[in-house]
Amino acid sequence: MIYLFYGDDVKNKSLNYEKFIKSIPKGAVNFHINRNNFDEMELENLYSGASLFSSLSAVVFENIFEHEETREFVLEKLDLMGESSNLFIFSEGKLNKLILDAFKKVESNKLQINIFELPKEKKEKFDNFLVANAFSVKDKLNLWIYFRQAISRGVGMEELIGVLFWKIKDMILKKDFRKFSETELKNSAAKLSYLLPQARKQGLDAEAVFEKFLLEVF
Repeated sequence: MIYLFYGDDVKNKSLNYEKFIKSIPKGAVNFHINRNNFDEMELENLYSGASLFSSLSAVVFENIFEHEETREFVLEKLDLMGESSNLFIFSEGKLNKLILDAFKKVESNKLQINIFELPKEKKEKFDNFLVANAFSVKDKLNLWIYFRQAISRGVGMEELIGVLFWKIKDMILKKDFRKFSETELKNSAAKLSYLLPQARKQGLDAEAVFEKFLLEVF
């Protein structure tokens, strides 16, 4: 039987792992295996039969998949471990899809997977129209501040430029020339339309190019 404890929530993983270890029958012989004491022959003996000293062995692996030389061998033997009357317990950090898929190939009644992952940080969605609106009223300070806030929240250049381009075209269509002349708006729209393609063509940083545009547009 195989028991897998993995994930980046170290605290909860450790608590549940230790609780499980304490639940193992007292008569079992425990083996702790890591990279430093890994032995293929010993492992084969453990999944092939019972210990000479006990009817049950509990084999504990710690971060065994961090190293290629141990990872490949162990993954190939998972089916045999699942068939064994002994317990094979894995305590790991984050695991990639390749490793998880190898575990999931073991019959479900011979495998128990325990996942302990920290919740992903939820970032509040940024209102891109703050940048566009600051531009429309020639508020240079807030234009730059909102731009930096958008970048810090992971908003892409294409998204920001798209909203600003839409705002400028909307001002032209509505003949809103209170802060900009029609010519100024058309020139800004033209610059925005080729800003990213030109930056990429010249190998320039898109963020720096767009920031320069915002600082110099008025």
